[in-house]
Amino acid sequence: MRLRDYTPRGYNARHILILIVPMIIFVVSMTLYFFYTHVQQVNSRLSRAVAEQLAYVISERHTNPQEWPKIVDGFRRSGLMEIRFTPGVKTLARPQGSDCCDELGEELKIRFPDLSWSYRYLPDDLLTIRLLSEDGLLEARMDRKRVIIINAHIFIVWTVSFSLLLLLISYLFLRNQVRSIVQLSWAADAFGRGEDVPSFKPSSAIEVRKAARSLLRMRNRIRRYADQRTAMLAGVSHDLRTPLTRLKLELALLPKDHDASAAKADIEEMERMLDGYLAFARGEEGEQPQQADVAAIAREAIAAATTRSKLDFIATAPVSMRVRPLALKRAISNLANNAADHGKQIRITVATAPGEAVITVEDDGPGIPAECYEDAFRPFSRLDPARNQNVSGVGLGLTIARDIARAHGGDVTLGKSELGGLRAVMRLPLDTERPKGLKHEDD
Repeated sequence: MRLRDYTPRGYNARHILILIVPMIIFVVSMTLYFFYTHVQQVNSRLSRAVAEQLAYVISERHTNPQEWPKIVDGFRRSGLMEIRFTPGVKTLARPQGSDCCDELGEELKIRFPDLSWSYRYLPDDLLTIRLLSEDGLLEARMDRKRVIIINAHIFIVWTVSFSLLLLLISYLFLRNQVRSIVQLSWAADAFGRGEDVPSFKPSSAIEVRKAARSLLRMRNRIRRYADQRTAMLAGVSHDLRTPLTRLKLELALLPKDHDASAAKADIEEMERMLDGYLAFARGEEGEQPQQADVAAIAREAIAAATTRSKLDFIATAPVSMRVRPLALKRAISNLANNAADHGKQIRITVATAPGEAVITVEDDGPGIPAECYEDAFRPFSRLDPARNQNVSGVGLGLTIARDIARAHGGDVTLGKSELGGLRAVMRLPLDTERPKGLKHEDD
């Protein structure tokens, strides 16, 4: 069990967590410190002062009964408390109200260990204290703020309010920082799929700008390399096709009594091989991604593919996403043709999984060993040690299909089919939410 299993994985969520956790710790710590130190000390001192005043009143009533009415009147006029003595009371009745201050009870217990006492807070913010002695009942009524800080909650309100304000300001600032990182991540993913995002510009912090500029330079280097490769391949194609054309012409001019069928078949095979090599090397450059239905593309690919085998097509629902239609059609067609070359029954399924589209091609052929799955994707590999050249094809079908899938941000994997043969699964990620301010080249 690790902490990362319980924490958010998103950059923005982690930043918010980093802000909230220290703020909560700060507010809780300050509140506890305030109540268990400052408030408690103040309440204790206020209660001690009230208890001392009551002790003075009781003492003066016994030692100086002539001046005691003046003392009581002085407390009343000063607003400290109103004192009333009822002689002959033998029982102590608890006044109506609520208990609130433990400090006051502790001070009364210390000052009047031999007397019965009680105190209650009244609904009108008044405090009533009753002291029962042998000759009667002494009742003192005063404002309860004399023994307790009644506005202590204001401290909590202000602390929480300012904390929330600071949290909001920090979140707004970090959101702008995170937005640039999200845009960089989304643009890098778009560049990896061959899409152009002309609206992407380096922004935010120095480190993010540096990473964005490095990404743009890498994209430009890859484009220059691809352009150079395309130009080279165009020249190679021209240089190779010219002698092949001459050979075809020379064969056509041969006398009719010469059997040139074998030579013509070899030339045709060389042309197919050359087309396969060039298609593999050129890729699908020039085709721009667009919104399309993967199920419809699969139907078109199946229609254009071989029909030598029995084929079942299953599509649960339309799957709309940004793809290169021609490239994806070619990839599915390669998978279907590969299955038709080795099986009599083919099943193609187009479905969706969480966050991705899944295209499955299965056959009932002999299949291949599990240890040879990755070897099947190597260019020019036919998993035939003898490399029988009488078999058509150049071993690029699965390679091209995987390259096209990876150009879309997905992949192609192999496995054991329920039909008994090989199962090829192409997974393509569905469109992710585009960050604000970024647009595709075709938008």
